[in-house]
Amino acid sequence: MGLMGDRTRLLATRRLVEAPGDGSDQEPQAFGSEAAGPGGSADAGDLSTDAADLELETARRRAEESGDPAALSMLGALLLRRGDLDGAERHLRAATADGDRSAANNLGVLLHQRGYADEAASWWRVAAVAGSAAAAHALGRYHRERGDEPAAEYWLRQSAESGHALGAYALADLLEHRSDVGAERWFRSAAERGHREAAYRLARILDGRAPRRGTGPGGLGGLDGLGDGPGGLGPSTGTRRYASAGGVDTSVRDLRAAAAGRRDESAAGEAEQWYRQAAARGHRRAALHLGTLLEARGEIQEAGRWYLTSAKDGESRAACALGFLLRDAGDTESAAIWWRRAAQDGDGNAANALGALHADRGESQQAERWYRAALDAGDVNGAYNLGLLCAEQGRTAQAEQWYRRAAYAGHQEAANALAVLLLQGGDSAGAEPWFSKAAEAGSVDAAFNLGILYAGRDEEQSAFEWYERAAAAGHTDAALQVAMVLLRDGEDEEAERHLRVAVRGGSAEAAFRLGALLDRDDETWEECEKWYEHAARQGHRRAQVRLGMLVAARGDVVEAAHWYRQAAEAGSRNGAFNLGLLLAREGSEPEAALWWARAAQAGHGRAALRLALLAARRGNLAEGQHWCARAVELGPAEVAERAARLRDALQQELSA
Repeated sequence: MGLMGDRTRLLATRRLVEAPGDGSDQEPQAFGSEAAGPGGSADAGDLSTDAADLELETARRRAEESGDPAALSMLGALLLRRGDLDGAERHLRAATADGDRSAANNLGVLLHQRGYADEAASWWRVAAVAGSAAAAHALGRYHRERGDEPAAEYWLRQSAESGHALGAYALADLLEHRSDVGAERWFRSAAERGHREAAYRLARILDGRAPRRGTGPGGLGGLDGLGDGPGGLGPSTGTRRYASAGGVDTSVRDLRAAAAGRRDESAAGEAEQWYRQAAARGHRRAALHLGTLLEARGEIQEAGRWYLTSAKDGESRAACALGFLLRDAGDTESAAIWWRRAAQDGDGNAANALGALHADRGESQQAERWYRAALDAGDVNGAYNLGLLCAEQGRTAQAEQWYRRAAYAGHQEAANALAVLLLQGGDSAGAEPWFSKAAEAGSVDAAFNLGILYAGRDEEQSAFEWYERAAAAGHTDAALQVAMVLLRDGEDEEAERHLRVAVRGGSAEAAFRLGALLDRDDETWEECEKWYEHAARQGHRRAQVRLGMLVAARGDVVEAAHWYRQAAEAGSRNGAFNLGLLLAREGSEPEAALWWARAAQAGHGRAALRLALLAARRGNLAEGQHWCARAVELGPAEVAERAARLRDALQQELSA
């Protein structure tokens, strides 16, 4: 075989165009899908028509005058770029016969385009053995397409180690397919040479490595609990709730949640760098992921710009994400435009968002239309949302059908909602397996509801286990239930920990019970009052009464009266009784009697006794006897005993 072309000499004489710093040869690349990709060879189409014609004419003259293999190779490459395969083949074969490796590689490209893959591979092998990184890359892909992975890896590695960006990317893709950790190195190598897809794939590897908030394997995940309060099933099947799409890399909601859940900013920093590089080169999915990272950091404007860039390039998930940003900014009309655009491109998440928007406006027909569109797009959340819509409208049978459809498809919240619906219909036996299925799949609400179900059957240990599991996943009401069991068993320290968790979740009952727990210790009275007030401001009547007692003890009558009145007007008989005592001490006995009467009518025995004593002092013996009888009936024992003695005395006086 003759001498192969000297690439260095040819570049120095400008008879070939230098590749753009990625280590590839100057000739067109094999497998046309990569020829125009990032890091590929220079494209003759980038030149003006006149410049291209001039270059071609110059190459023709040089080839005719000199007969030099390099000139023939250059002419063949130019004709190949222009699509003149017949003309190119003649010159490339002539150059190849004289040992020009670039011509051998380009002849392989030409033959591959004509469908002669095996002959193309033989010429690529000639060029690759002579040191052509581009030919080694093409040969590696040829072998991979035929399932010969060892040969593919050998040639791709030859190409990659020669600094060829496309070779490095193809090698990384092969290694990642085999779950080989070496893939990262070659993605990085290709990315550093400007390969945008490699930059994106490298960013995805690094992004997946960044730790996130959440439970470990086997723990409950999903959304926060939506229970209706202590002991209530959650969520109610009649409560509208928008469900977003699930799945890996399919839902913008998942992307946003993943970005918001990162704890280690440094771990995500390098991923962001590569997302930026790929996005700047026009990679629409990289722009989408970059937007989610920026949004999680609160950099909303820049996130919006990247979402917009990605959406304009046709990424439906970016259009959906842009819709959420606009909605959060209060511009629901613009949000609807982007959601509609994404939904029409088949994005089920956007269709669900449109459905929720119409449902919130009371436009149930439009909501149903978009939920159905989401379902048609393959998003099972559409069925779940249809179930919620039907349940809200009282169409229980249809709601059950939609819940079942979503639940059978593996939707955990639909399984929970179906179980709640069955339980409300009295079918606890039918509800239990759906609660279990949803809980095992990660539904926090279902775990809590299983606790309620077992508690109702007096299976306390099973109930506690499910409450504890839901509490560990952050369910507020479950944490409260666990705390109450621990308080009952005297485990105050552990109970306090769970109460604090529930308080952070907004539970007024937990704040009251935490205050009551701290109320036992004189050293914690300040914090105790703080939690009573926290619960009282949320309308917790017992906390209002207790807070009133604390402030009254330190002499603040006005504030005590305020909290007693708040509780009494909300229906607290203790609040009404204490307010009456306070008013009586301040000389407002007639108003005190009104509040005592309200308390007594609500079943407060001491209030009835106070009214009996008041009536006796006024000489109204019959009324006194009436309230004595009521106090005896209501108790407690000491009150009943005093009321009975007073009643007998009044009877004697009436008989005298």
